[in-house]
Amino acid sequence: MSVATTIRHEPLLLRHPANPILTAKDWPYSINSVFNAGATLLADGSTLLLCRVEDRRGLSHLCAARSRNGVDNWQIDSEPTLMPRPREFPEEVWGIEDPRITFVPELQQYVVTYTSYSRGGPGVSLALTKDFRSFERYGVIMPPDDKDSALLPRRIDGCWALIHRPMTPLGSHMWISYSPDLRYWGRHRLMLEARRGAWWDANKIGLSPPPIETSRGWLVFYHGVRHTPSGCLYRLGLALFDLENPEKCLRRGDSWIFGPEAEYERHGDVADVVFPCGYTMDSDGDTINLYYGAADCSIALARASVRSLLGWLDANCSCERRRAQDL
Repeated sequence: MSVATTIRHEPLLLRHPANPILTAKDWPYSINSVFNAGATLLADGSTLLLCRVEDRRGLSHLCAARSRNGVDNWQIDSEPTLMPRPREFPEEVWGIEDPRITFVPELQQYVVTYTSYSRGGPGVSLALTKDFRSFERYGVIMPPDDKDSALLPRRIDGCWALIHRPMTPLGSHMWISYSPDLRYWGRHRLMLEARRGAWWDANKIGLSPPPIETSRGWLVFYHGVRHTPSGCLYRLGLALFDLENPEKCLRRGDSWIFGPEAEYERHGDVADVVFPCGYTMDSDGDTINLYYGAADCSIALARASVRSLLGWLDANCSCERRRAQDL
């Protein structure tokens, strides 16, 4: 019997019993669906979700929802928080999607990266905000075809670092790029490569929420997309990267840790999808609240322990050993 068949996989992420915590029925104006929300804790300790909202035309915008406990009693903006402005930003002509939020202490602002959808395809755009009421848009910073982006909260060797997922004929892999000013980006480096063959994360991967800084490295949730006869299957994996050299992978889990199982994850506008874009950390410094889109129709919550995730990586990682055979 192989090692892979003898490992027992205990759940690392526990679904909240109130799931799904936000649906289209909660919205103060008419929409088709809500999903894929960026998340952050505000100065008063409340949780803000910047949600992707798809209107009944099929185009997306972003809308903020606030909650004292991050679970219920959401106060949702009465109108869209961030709308596409295609006259000024033509890359947004078909909507804006899938935000990730990073609070940057040096700037004392939140940096929001999101997918701007144009005739040329999806690209990466960036905006700054202090209050999620007004935004300073930088426009597109990574041209199509690119998405799944997030900024690291501090500079690396004097430069800002952005993780993103360009798509090429050779596959969809995670890259990292550097900038002195958040506008002009270079030093593009391959960060994590999609595996090949029958692996759960073969051919197409992408960053999920922004990286989590731990004493051992940047802990990263990423999604892998498996193509099946009935459609795509989105699941989550884990990897760990060096704190001062984040393009260096220290650990990569062999198997996925979280996939669509609940009814609200299996059935919806896009079946079999769990897609986190944001998290918050509890005051204990260990409990992660992971907010994820479910079947492109609702927002759900799962909780995990940083210590448990790192321990799982130690026990279920063979990154270096498998490097040669995966390439």
